[in-house]
Amino acid sequence: MMQYKGYVAKPEFDDEARVLHGEVINLRDVVTFEADCVDDLVKAFHDSVDDYLAFCAQRGEEPDKPFSGKFLVRIEPELHKELYLHARSSDVSLNAYIADLLGAAVGHDHPLASP
Repeated sequence: MMQYKGYVAKPEFDDEARVLHGEVINLRDVVTFEADCVDDLVKAFHDSVDDYLAFCAQRGEEPDKPFSGKFLVRIEPELHKELYLHARSSDVSLNAYIADLLGAAVGHDHPLASP
């Protein structure tokens, strides 16, 4: 993965076309880039993000933010209850408890998530 100004891109190699290319993956808008070598791919990624931000500014629009920090998850009511009880027994909010569990799942060190 490549990161620049909070935007994340997934680079790939097209063997048939013999070109490196990528797409910013943490946006609803489509931002792509391509190049012939790795150094040029990094520059093309940065240029594409900068162009996207300039385009939004020119139009007077807010650029799509990579993530707001909020998302909705639908789960079974029994699991919801169990998570709530674990959070309460840990003296933290359900939100903090789940955030810690999710952080631990991706390798972040969060001490609250111990069911």
